[in-house]
Amino acid sequence: MRKTKSIRTVTALMLSISVVAAMMADIARAAAETNTDKGFRWRDAAEVYSKVCSYCHEGQVGPRLFGRELPPEYIRAIVRNGNRAMPPFRPSEIDDESLAKLAEYIQRN
Repeated sequence: MRKTKSIRTVTALMLSISVVAAMMADIARAAAETNTDKGFRWRDAAEVYSKVCSYCHEGQVGPRLFGRELPPEYIRAIVRNGNRAMPPFRPSEIDDESLAKLAEYIQRN
């Protein structure tokens, strides 16, 4: 009986620690998304494409983007949310202004 009670106590403690750790990770991630690094700005959309997108989209991993006339709204949604093998990119990685310019750049080319 005593052994069962101690196992339940340890299990409850481990579960509590896991929940708190998950909450802390969510808080940290939210803080990173809202507090983008004010010291760094992408120079232009071509720089974002060449340093972020081209690794996959020019390297036979992702689909080609140029020449498809993809709507900017679609591009922004895929970049923020990800799709299949493509990971989502947070505002701390590509800020909203740069993403808007990137979407226009991809649509035009």
